[in-house]
Amino acid sequence: MTDIRFRLNGEHIVYTGPSFQRLVDILRQEYHLCGTKEGCGVGECGACTVLLDGQPALSCLLMMGQLQDKDIVTIEGLGNRPGFAVLEQAFLAEGVVQCGFCTPGMMITAYAFLRDNIHPDTAAIEAAMAGNLCRCTGYQSLVRALRRADETRGQQW
Repeated sequence: MTDIRFRLNGEHIVYTGPSFQRLVDILRQEYHLCGTKEGCGVGECGACTVLLDGQPALSCLLMMGQLQDKDIVTIEGLGNRPGFAVLEQAFLAEGVVQCGFCTPGMMITAYAFLRDNIHPDTAAIEAAMAGNLCRCTGYQSLVRALRRADETRGQQW
C-alpha cells in the first residue's frame, strides 16, 4: 500500500492502495464517478478519457502510481468550466448524443481540443477526435458539433 496524492475535479485526494490499480477502476469503484467508461480496456476506444494535467489521457492505461501530484478532471468535473455549456449544447443540437456510452470521453477530448484550437478546420477536428470511437454517430454530427461550438463560444473558453 502506498499513499498517492493528487487532485480530482479540484479536490485534493489521498489514495491509499496498490499503485498498480488502474485509474478507471478507482474512479468508478472508489470515488463513484461513473461518467468515465471502460470500453476496451486497452487504450483503443477513448471512452475512458480524462484530463491529466489538462491533456486528454486514457484512464484505462493509467496506473495509480503514475498520478502523484497530478491533476485529474473527469466529465463530472467539466460541468462548470468555461466553454463546457457551449460544447454540451452543440453536442445536443447536432445529435452527437445517441447511446451515450462514448459521449463523456468524446466531450473531454473535444473540450481540450477546442480550448487549444480556435477555428480549426474539418481535417484538424477529425484528427483530434480519431482516438474516440463511436458506433452510433457516423462522426459527421461530431464534426458539426465542434464547428458549432467553435463558432458560438465567443470569449467563454
